[in-house]
Amino acid sequence: MKLWNLVEELKTDRYEWVELSHVVSDKTPHWIGFNPFAIVSKPLDWHEPPYDVVSHEYDIVSQYGTHIDAPKHFVDAGRTLEKLPARYTLFPMCVVDCSEKVKNNPDYQLTIDDLLEYEDKYGRIPDNAFVAMRSDWSINHADDYENNDADGNPHYPGWKLEALHWLVEERNVGAIGHEPTDTDAPAAGLGWAGELYILQQDKFQIEVMNNLNLVPPAGAMLICAWPRIEGGVGFTARCIAVFEK
Repeated sequence: MKLWNLVEELKTDRYEWVELSHVVSDKTPHWIGFNPFAIVSKPLDWHEPPYDVVSHEYDIVSQYGTHIDAPKHFVDAGRTLEKLPARYTLFPMCVVDCSEKVKNNPDYQLTIDDLLEYEDKYGRIPDNAFVAMRSDWSINHADDYENNDADGNPHYPGWKLEALHWLVEERNVGAIGHEPTDTDAPAAGLGWAGELYILQQDKFQIEVMNNLNLVPPAGAMLICAWPRIEGGVGFTARCIAVFEK
């Protein structure tokens, strides 16, 4: 009964629910190497009153739009989607705001100092928290996620590798998230070192997040779910932040 009461309480006007996922369509931001989402066919289109049934077949890559990367995405022996426990869908959420720094430098990388500054303001990052890097990339670069220069080199923000080490080793982070399509800033010249590290630690991450600007830095709860695909290395995810107004 306590949980039922909690559900009813969370659904009152006292609490805000914010969608953190992009709507899925052929216009959804995604990694440049992937084909856009498409409706392939309608395998079921059944009209027999009083029924009007339509079912679509989709063509969608596993890491499309707002998505989860399971450890298996980069680590051969890593866990796949169906092996991630149900409790991994609920986290205390910390949002580290780097948006002003990113505005002045699209190649910005979140640092340990950013994390320490966050803790000075909002308290210690709790054990097994979901830590999101807010860059406002989904707002300011909604039509140009790659932000290529004249030579075709991408410029978007990411995480310092040392900051990821600190989160894992000093704060036992549960998972991380960010708005760009990758963990690592291309200008850092480290390839996908940060993403590899996180997934090697048996953690997961959520990429191409949305609306982080609407979530308070501390005090929110993250709800995030995905299909339990056997052998799944990742998939489009629906993520929601819930917090007291």
